[in-house]
Amino acid sequence: MAGPLDGVLVVALEHAVSAPYASCRLADAGARVIKIERPEGDFSRRYDSIVQGESAYFVWLNRGKESLVLDLKVPADALLLHALLARADVFLQNLGPGAAARLGFDSAELRRRHPRLITCDISGYGDAGPYQDMKAYDLLVQVESGLASVTGVPEAPGRVGVSICDLAAGINAYAGILEALVGRARTGAGAGLAVSMFDCIADWMTVPFLYQEHTGRAPERVGLHHPSIAPYGAYPAADGELIVLAVQNAGEWRRFCATVLGDAALATDPRFADNESRVRHRAQLDARIHAVFARLGRDELVERLRAAGIGYGAVNTVADFCRHPQLRRVAVATPEGAVDLVAPPLRHAGSAPAPGAVPALGQHSTRLRAEFAAPAG
Repeated sequence: MAGPLDGVLVVALEHAVSAPYASCRLADAGARVIKIERPEGDFSRRYDSIVQGESAYFVWLNRGKESLVLDLKVPADALLLHALLARADVFLQNLGPGAAARLGFDSAELRRRHPRLITCDISGYGDAGPYQDMKAYDLLVQVESGLASVTGVPEAPGRVGVSICDLAAGINAYAGILEALVGRARTGAGAGLAVSMFDCIADWMTVPFLYQEHTGRAPERVGLHHPSIAPYGAYPAADGELIVLAVQNAGEWRRFCATVLGDAALATDPRFADNESRVRHRAQLDARIHAVFARLGRDELVERLRAAGIGYGAVNTVADFCRHPQLRRVAVATPEGAVDLVAPPLRHAGSAPAPGAVPALGQHSTRLRAEFAAPAG
């Protein structure tokens, strides 16, 4: 089954996570994605070897692509990439600061040569400003952006457990490329896009930013609780099982008091009558909740939460997640055999395009060198 991007050619000069995440989503949507790899390969191929000898990151982010090995310091290989770009719809790259331009692939110059080309450059901090030449790996951006300072427990900052800055850049690049393709369909003109990891996570840090700017203080680190909504967090039942619950509005708060806590009058207590008051008096509120929960096992608490229409969840391990009844899986071919991956989040009415295989290093080099041997025109 052809995807919505069938016929779109994407050339990705990429490595690691951010650009591969964007190009993987484009491949899932049916685009033809040609991944340009250096002779030693994308270094994420060697992050680990846990998936039947393959890297977990590489298997996740590179399905459905063709692998072409090029040494862009060799003139013939550089000419071949230019031939590819003459036919491409999208050029995506996330090399180090200025590296693509030094190799002869400056995005502005490519668009001058090919006015219909959409270029997207992913960087750590952007192409201007005092940090433009800084290396920017995911954890470095987490700490520089202040994300780590609002993550974790009161005693210490923490790292978000996935590469969130890389993924934020990848998903924003994907959205920008889709917008540019729609725009080009209307105007015939390509577009120049740039996404930085720092800008993407800065956008996601807007609520802490506004708290700091308008109150003079940042949201506190509160572990498995929400810093600005209460009650919203993890509470132990009498049997020690943690339940995470979330009260989001006045109606839920009234039902929580009456049905879960058995104290309807608590809903109008001035200390707890609205969310800001509950946050200010979080310690007293938590004491009330703990007192009730200490008498009830998890099953009885879940029954009350369901009766009240209160959102709740379990504090699962990764092993629990792997067995989760809501988890969808998809089989993907790799050089070492088929593996199960988490299914892409976008669901299609009817049948969806099947995910493509994960390529071996240079698997498609011979065919692609023959196909693009002569520059178009």
